[in-house]
Amino acid sequence: MVHRFFSCTGATPQPAENADITLVSGPPCCGKTSLLFQFAMNRAKESGRGAVFICRKGRLENSPPFLSQGVDPSHSVLQRIHIKYIEDDEGIRKYFAAFHLLGSFPAAVIIDDFADFFSERSCQQRYGNARARDLAVVRVLALCQNAIAHANKKLGALESCNLLLSDVHQGDTPRSMFIYKRWISSIYTIQGDGHGSYILKSISSSDCGSREGRAAKYSIALQYLVLEHISNG
Repeated sequence: MVHRFFSCTGATPQPAENADITLVSGPPCCGKTSLLFQFAMNRAKESGRGAVFICRKGRLENSPPFLSQGVDPSHSVLQRIHIKYIEDDEGIRKYFAAFHLLGSFPAAVIIDDFADFFSERSCQQRYGNARARDLAVVRVLALCQNAIAHANKKLGALESCNLLLSDVHQGDTPRSMFIYKRWISSIYTIQGDGHGSYILKSISSSDCGSREGRAAKYSIALQYLVLEHISNG
């Protein structure tokens, strides 16, 4: 549900989605990092556990996330969001290869701009074929899926660990959508409305049984993430 990406203003947190892996895809400069950061805050707040935010150091420093309107920058929950700087797909592989060794699992792992970690050149050098980058993406997604499934099995029915990825698309859909649909059950896309706001919408077939809260209109105003309204898509 799209409410997961915005500040929880109600007294009772909304229930978590069943999806272990979620993708948010949108055009450049549409507030994806801010949505992901708010998702991390919500998961840390409702679970009482930490969240891991994986990104490139330079990109986060140049384009830090905006907090939701009304969120106190000194809120204690921010201390439970652990920023992990990784520069390439090898770093992601190493992190998830050792995931099962963690003493405790985070409530969420966020990977901002997932596809950008996969350099065409380095993938070609590693695999040596025309679809080397796609192969690298598939292998990392398979590793991520296994790691998150292991964590959720260990956590049991009362707790969960979610993986949230973001990607950039220049047209209607990201380049690797055909791969994402194979590995990811919950997918959201972002499109501009032509008036300075954006529409975040679920396109997942797994959500077809429930129309509640499938789309949200939001904007970035005065360096805040501002939710305008949520609809049934």
